Amino acid sequence: MSPEVSNNKSIPIRFFVVAFLWSWLLWLPFVMGGLGIWDWDENLRSILSMPTIILGAFGPGIAAVYSIRTLQGKSAVKPFLRSFLSFKFGWKVWLIIFGAMGLANFLAWYLPGFFGYERLPMLLPTIFVFPIYWLVMVFFGGGQEEIGWRGYIMPYLESRYGILLGNTILGIIWALWHAPLWLIPDSFQVFMPFPAFLIGCIGLSFFFSWVVKASNNKPLSALIAHGTSNAMLPVFPSLILASGVFQFHFWILEILYLIIGIVALLSLKKQ
Repeated sequence: MSPEVSNNKSIPIRFFVVAFLWSWLLWLPFVMGGLGIWDWDENLRSILSMPTIILGAFGPGIAAVYSIRTLQGKSAVKPFLRSFLSFKFGWKVWLIIFGAMGLANFLAWYLPGFFGYERLPMLLPTIFVFPIYWLVMVFFGGGQEEIGWRGYIMPYLESRYGILLGNTILGIIWALWHAPLWLIPDSFQVFMPFPAFLIGCIGLSFFFSWVVKASNNKPLSALIAHGTSNAMLPVFPSLILASGVFQFHFWILEILYLIIGIVALLSLKKQ
C-alpha cells in the first residue's frame, strides 16, 4: 500500500533526515578510516565494512516506517509492510525487468570490445549460483533501499513535482545518499565515476517508477528491479576494480540506464 498523498500534502522531510542519519552514521567510522582520521585495525575494518554497508542500506526503509508511524500512527505500519508481500504484478513486468536490466548490462559489457577494451570475465564462480545471488541482491544487496525510495517517498515527490521532475529529484537524492561509500576503501563505489553513477540513478529512478506503476503499484516490484540491476553486474561486469582507469564500460551502462528510464517514462505519458 503506497502512502496516500495529494498535491497539497507536504513532503515528509523527516524521512530524508532519518534515512541519511541512519546510513551515514553507520558508515561514518569506515569513512573516517578511509580518510585516515581513525587508524583502526585493517583486518577488522575489512571484516566489518560490508555487513555495515548492507545494514546502512536499510536506512530508507527504516525512515519510511518511522515516518508512517509518527505521521499516520502505529496502525498504518503493518498495512504498509504487508504491501511488499505481493508478487502478483504480471509476467510482462517480470520480463521487462530482467530483459531491460540484462540487456543494458550485456551491452555495456559487450560493446567496448569493439573499441579495443577487454570484455571482463564473469565475477560469479558459476552462472548456476545466480538465483541465490539474485535473491541476496533483492533483499540485502540494494533492493531493500526501495522500501523507502520507491515504496514510500516516490509518490510524495511525484505528486508535488510530477513524474519527470519528481523522479529526477529522487535520483539526485538517491545518488547523494550513496556519497560516503566513495570514501570507504572496501566499497565498489571507489571505482565508480560519480557523474556516471548520478546519471544511472536518475535513469533507474525513471525506470523503477514505471515498474511500480506497471505492476499496479506493487512496491515489491521496485525491490525486484533494483536487486536485478545489481545482480547483473557480476554476470556482465562493467566495472574495472582498479583506480585511475577510464571506466568506459560503466559509463555505457549508466547512460543505457538513463535511456531505458526515459523510454519508460515516455511510455507512461502515452497511456
